[in-house]
Amino acid sequence: MTTASRIDINRANAQHSTGPKTESGKQRSSMNALRHGLTSQVVVMPTEELEAYQLHLKSFAEEYDPKGATESNLVQALADASWRLNRVVALETNLLMQGDLESQSKALANLSMHSQRLSRQFERTVTQLRALQEIRLAKERSDLHDLLNIMEMTESTGETYDPSEDGFVFSQPQIDAAIRVRRRQQLALEAYAASR
Repeated sequence: MTTASRIDINRANAQHSTGPKTESGKQRSSMNALRHGLTSQVVVMPTEELEAYQLHLKSFAEEYDPKGATESNLVQALADASWRLNRVVALETNLLMQGDLESQSKALANLSMHSQRLSRQFERTVTQLRALQEIRLAKERSDLHDLLNIMEMTESTGETYDPSEDGFVFSQPQIDAAIRVRRRQQLALEAYAASR
């Protein structure tokens, strides 16, 4: 049989497909090859609770308090890697509960490989996030220091000053807290100098 006629026969047979017709059926069918979901784009498996994942993600967002898209993406990546690592533990436990370790050795080795990869990914992402946040926080401290210096200068001349005119984006509570800290530091330095 020639290749062209084989292609025609395959096309004709495909017209008789009994695959899913509804959207929900197509969605379920698209997950047929998904076994453990450790390498898929799908983070939350159909057997897992979306609300539990959302609480998991929220706990990471609260811990790292991301600012901007890059930090938010890194926090998301951390939460996803952690979620998948937790799934590895559950899958390993299920395999071990089945007993016969000899027949499960390949699956356990595969899970171990995924666990190591996810652990490295988690560690790299934490390192990236912390470095990025350290740079951001250092810049914020420097900008706040500059702002306080400008405010002190304008107060001494009697001018009114609007920080947003110079591109500062600090909230009033942040500015007030920084002023309190600076005053306490100055009082501490004066007290130390007087005690010598």
